[in-house]
Amino acid sequence: MIKFFKERIDEKTYLLLITILMFIVMYGAGMIIFADKGFAKPQMFFNLFINNAGLIVTAVGMTMVMITGGIDISVGSVVGLTCMMLAYMMEFMKIPAGLAMAVVLVYGILFGCVQGFLVAYLKIQPFIVTLAGMFFCRGLTAVINSEMINISNAVFLKIAQFKIYFPFLATLNKKGKLITPFIYPSVIIAFVVLILIYIMLKYTKFGRAIYAVGGSEQSALLMGLNVRTTKMKTYIFNGFLASLGGILFCLNTCAGFVEQARGFEMEAIASSVIGGTLLTGGVGNVIGSLFGVLIKGTIESFITTQGTLSSWWTRIVISLLLAFFIVLQSIFASIKAKNK
Repeated sequence: MIKFFKERIDEKTYLLLITILMFIVMYGAGMIIFADKGFAKPQMFFNLFINNAGLIVTAVGMTMVMITGGIDISVGSVVGLTCMMLAYMMEFMKIPAGLAMAVVLVYGILFGCVQGFLVAYLKIQPFIVTLAGMFFCRGLTAVINSEMINISNAVFLKIAQFKIYFPFLATLNKKGKLITPFIYPSVIIAFVVLILIYIMLKYTKFGRAIYAVGGSEQSALLMGLNVRTTKMKTYIFNGFLASLGGILFCLNTCAGFVEQARGFEMEAIASSVIGGTLLTGGVGNVIGSLFGVLIKGTIESFITTQGTLSSWWTRIVISLLLAFFIVLQSIFASIKAKNK
C-alpha cells in the first residue's frame, strides 16, 4: 500500500496535500477556539466563499499564467477598473447591467490580447508588461471618476443580493431563532469557472500545452507546440478571468472607487503559490489555488472573530506562509535534482 502511494504521489501532489491539510487544521482550530462566537456555524464557512468569490476566479487565471512561467501583476488594477466601469456605466450612462458586464468582459479580453502579444510575440518580460498594465488600468480608473460611485441599478443589486439557501444546514442561534445558511450567485459562478478551468488544464490539448510551455519552452517547441500562441491564449484567458473576477468583486461591494482591489494581484499570486503553483512554471493546480484562497479567508476570519487584532496581520501571516511554501518548493526541487 505504501509503495502504491509512493508511485503516485510526487512533489506536486505533496504541495497540494500540505495546502489542503493546512486549511483543515487551521479551520478546525478556529472551530474549537472560537466555538462560542459561531465559527463552527455553516454560514461562517460559506462566508469564506462569499467574501472571496472574485479572488477565486482571479487566482485561477493567475495560476494559468504562472504555469506558463509568467506572472501578471495587473489583475488587481483590472478588478478595480472593472468595478469603476460597471459603476460609471450603470449610474451615469444608464447602461443596463447585462450590457455593462458584457462590456467589461470584452475589455478584459482585449487587455489580455495586448499583454499576451507583448509577452508572447515581442518577448518582453511579463513583469514589465504587466507592471505597465497595472499603472494603465489604475490610472484609467482615476480618469473615469476620482470619487466613489455607489451602484443603485435594480437588476445588478437583485443579482448581488439574491440568496441561495441551504435549509438542511439550518441551526438555532443563542436566542433560539432558526438561521438558514446561504450563498450568493457569485459563489456558484466562481465554482463553475474553477471546474471548467480544471477540466481544461487536465484534459484538453491546450491545457497540456500550457504545462509543457511552462516546463520547458525548448522541449515544447521540439514537441511541435506553438509556444507563442499558447502564451497569447493564456493571457487572453487571464484578462477575461480578471474582468470576471472584478464583476464578482463588484457584486460583493456594489461600488466603484480608485483604491478598490489594491494589492489584489499579490493575494492572487500568494494563493496560487500557497496552492502549489511553482514560480518557475510547469507545475500548478487550480484546486490548490482554491485552498490557497480559503487559507487567506480563514486567517481573515480569525482576525475578525478575535476582534482586537489589526487587519494587517492577514498580510503578515500570508507573507510567512508564502515564504514557507517557496522554501518547500526549493526543497522539493533539490530532492528531485538529486534523484535524477
